[in-house]
Amino acid sequence: MNTPASDTVNALYRHIPAVDHVLAVLDQHAASWLADAPRPLVKDLVNAFLDLVREEIRAGAISAAGQLELSALTPRLAAYVRQGLRPRFRRVLNATGVVVHTNMGRSLLAPEAVAAVASAAAHYSNLEFNLATGARGSRYAHVEELLCRLTGAEAALVVNNNAAAVLIVLDTLCKGREVIVSRGQLVEIGGSFRIPEVMAKSGATLREVGATNRTHLRDYESAIGSDTAAIMKVHTSNYRMTGFVKEVPLAELKALAGSYGLPVIEDLGSGSLLRFEGDGLPGEPTAQEAVAQGADVVSFSGDKVLGGPQAGIIVGRREIIERIKKNQLNRALRIDKLTLAALEATLRLYLDPELARRRVPTLAMMTRPLVSLRAQAARLAGLLRKHFPGRLDIGVRAGSSRVGGGAFPEADLPTALVCLKPADVPGALTVEALRGALLATDPPLVGRVEDDALCLDPRTLDAGEHPLVLSALRQALGDISNEPGQGPLLEFDCDQEDA
Repeated sequence: MNTPASDTVNALYRHIPAVDHVLAVLDQHAASWLADAPRPLVKDLVNAFLDLVREEIRAGAISAAGQLELSALTPRLAAYVRQGLRPRFRRVLNATGVVVHTNMGRSLLAPEAVAAVASAAAHYSNLEFNLATGARGSRYAHVEELLCRLTGAEAALVVNNNAAAVLIVLDTLCKGREVIVSRGQLVEIGGSFRIPEVMAKSGATLREVGATNRTHLRDYESAIGSDTAAIMKVHTSNYRMTGFVKEVPLAELKALAGSYGLPVIEDLGSGSLLRFEGDGLPGEPTAQEAVAQGADVVSFSGDKVLGGPQAGIIVGRREIIERIKKNQLNRALRIDKLTLAALEATLRLYLDPELARRRVPTLAMMTRPLVSLRAQAARLAGLLRKHFPGRLDIGVRAGSSRVGGGAFPEADLPTALVCLKPADVPGALTVEALRGALLATDPPLVGRVEDDALCLDPRTLDAGEHPLVLSALRQALGDISNEPGQGPLLEFDCDQEDA
């Protein structure tokens, strides 16, 4: 395309409508969804749209004054503004089959937890108000009794995530002294946070023992000295070592530590209150088992396998937990009222394990029967075949899901995948282009590409989301725009995180 002469460009510039005029027309055209939008943001978006128009004039994409009439610009303008008004943080459709997807918010909350969060957000509460005495109370009291009942611990505390839990435990018990840890347990968790670095921030000194693959009880004992503050066991929930490996069981560590008057700290990582061997998953230690085997302090996450909100749960001996509560870091790391409401509602479900399996979405998705997944995949495939004949090749095949969130790293969950391939016709999208286009839909649909097909896993898609999947594919294939009844969208940037 030839670049237009400067006099032509300047003449077209003069036909660009004024911002105030554009705003007035936009108000009429989009009154149903624009009325409550922040006015400065709307004005900024209109100016940004007009800057794009100027770029199109300079590039020769707009070459006639008629293309600058508001009747021609308004459909594109409305779509652009509506897109710009969307929250940056918003819902996505997770069709990856990764249940606890860190980049997509980890665990979904149970309906009871969602309702509790809504109530806590909309109303005043007894967050730190004792209704029995009318005096100030403790926010931890709302969940401490539940955690003690579920785990068998004497006391409990909750902070904002498990890294914070490890930090405050070490800062309280081990600052300025040594902590003995097996070399094979010096794990790295999400976001490149590593146990040694967390330990260093706490002021404790790491004392590594054993080899990467094998650590013996004698390795721990030989490392104990006058500067030893504790023995720490870190559960490698996000990776596995197999073959010629050995680690010391918690009960043996407790016996050794007890003979020297030392506490044992166990970091369970993802953590769990249930066992899943009957669901085809490998055995993982539970919090109550760690307490029963003698750990003085146990920490684990609230938003992974537990299926609750982001939180770092600390349970253990009363004397130690009370010391941690008094640590000045506790105020910086404490949970807010919304987290507390969600966590209490989630923990109450665990009082009946079978109820928790049904109501906590993470547990329900992890343990969903293959026959149910096959049936849902067949229904979704049938729906899509009906609406995209000749445009998409749609099939169902066996595949695997993952728990995610650093839990059960070696375990594949059998599933049935709905696999999409653009039909081999002129102008058809490639599979990767289809994947990218679906990231720009409302709401975005995130699948995974396997064997040259875009795969949708029903394990992480609720059947009630099938109409949204259909809508997303229609948008991606150009059947409708993001604003029904409007023209095509201008291109825009879509921020993404690695799936």
